[in-house]
Amino acid sequence: MSIEAVSTPDRDLLRPWRYLWRVPLLLVHIVLGIMLCGFILTWHRNGVMKNGREPFTHRMIRAWSTGLMRIFGLRSVRVGQPLRDPVLFVANHTSWIDIELLHSQRAACFVAKAEIASWPLVGWLAASGGTIFHRRGSNHSLAAVMQVMVERLRAGRSVAVFPEGGTGHNGVLKVFHARIFQAALDAEVPVQPVALRFVRDGKRQIDAGFRDHENFLQNFLRMLGGAPMDAEVHFLEPVPASPEGRRRMADLSRERIAAALEDRQ
Repeated sequence: MSIEAVSTPDRDLLRPWRYLWRVPLLLVHIVLGIMLCGFILTWHRNGVMKNGREPFTHRMIRAWSTGLMRIFGLRSVRVGQPLRDPVLFVANHTSWIDIELLHSQRAACFVAKAEIASWPLVGWLAASGGTIFHRRGSNHSLAAVMQVMVERLRAGRSVAVFPEGGTGHNGVLKVFHARIFQAALDAEVPVQPVALRFVRDGKRQIDAGFRDHENFLQNFLRMLGGAPMDAEVHFLEPVPASPEGRRRMADLSRERIAAALEDRQ
């Protein structure tokens, strides 16, 4: 069934009231995140799944991310099942919240832009969670990132990437970069596309992520005061290693994500 895609109205009389209780909860949750990184992840950050069972650290990451989503008024909804570690997850990208959305369902090492590493507190939290930082536009950085991805995958960790290379706006799904899929081929692990979509009252919200010319702080504050909605994580049919190479794998992943964004199962 097709779902109508709409933009969120700017006028929301309840927004100021949501800030009153969400901001204090967010501050407490950040303190919990610092404790999680400082006392748990530092002890066992390299834990891997065994016999399909998540390590304790992964469950803590999922719990913290789920709590963060709830503070922002987002109910994380899983559709389909993620593969067992290790796997390369490839997802569409709308904003910073996508990382927490996927983490609420499955802990993974994300590939993120290098600028995040220098952000106060956020960079430290991301690094503690196993984020792999990439300097966009640098072939040397990409080669190093690819090497780390392969090492993590071979060690039994899952890795998550946004192959669009940046955030899309207004529901537009950009072309997927194919080179990033080489890591899955080299590590001999499956690729599972993941569609991330936001729904309120049965309608897809195409501007839940970054709007045109909106920076991180503006998006953060807008989402923090936004009305509740569902945040869906669609784990789709895995993409097989293709004899036609990584370009075909990228195109097929994009096709499956595009279909999931438009239709509700």
